[in-house]
Amino acid sequence: MTEKIIFKAFLFLSLTAAASCSLKYADTVDVDDTVPELYFTKAKITRYENDRVTVEMAADTVEQYKDSSESYAKNLSFAAYDDDNQVTTEGSCGYLFADTSKEVYELYNGIELYNHSDKTNFFAEVLRWNKKTEQLTSGVNSEVRVEKDDTVMTGLGFSASGISKTFSFSGGVDGEIETSKKTEAIEEADEEEAEE
Repeated sequence: MTEKIIFKAFLFLSLTAAASCSLKYADTVDVDDTVPELYFTKAKITRYENDRVTVEMAADTVEQYKDSSESYAKNLSFAAYDDDNQVTTEGSCGYLFADTSKEVYELYNGIELYNHSDKTNFFAEVLRWNKKTEQLTSGVNSEVRVEKDDTVMTGLGFSASGISKTFSFSGGVDGEIETSKKTEAIEEADEEEAEE
């Protein structure tokens, strides 16, 4: 009888051990990869480079992960400054993904940007800024609206260069140009002079 109990116990332990063993020891899940190391609410952040402010941000939430240069922010507003401490660009978005080691920033949902030097507004749902190449791009099928002076353009496949200060669309573009009465009067006067 004791042999039967020992045999049953041995059988039970063998089956339990076999069922609970995992052969995928390399597939461990690191909690640090899925849970933020730092989580801020109602955060105000100031970034300094070479003893001067380069960016100021405010966000409802900011997450930073351990051993990573990646951060995430929700409901973000920001202002970027030049070497003379003047605001160059300011804006807001619903979500931000930032990889500071690669200097890549992705903005999502209700994006509004204003570039002061070019006096240009940008509106989009998805934009990507590469600080190293100074390129602002959208997805190929993402719509971007650009407003500058009396010109409004909406198009797909947006790309802008911070170096050359130009932008383009790779897809279809719609737009309108408003002219003022003063401009029309000047054009009419030019036409009259040409007729004489």
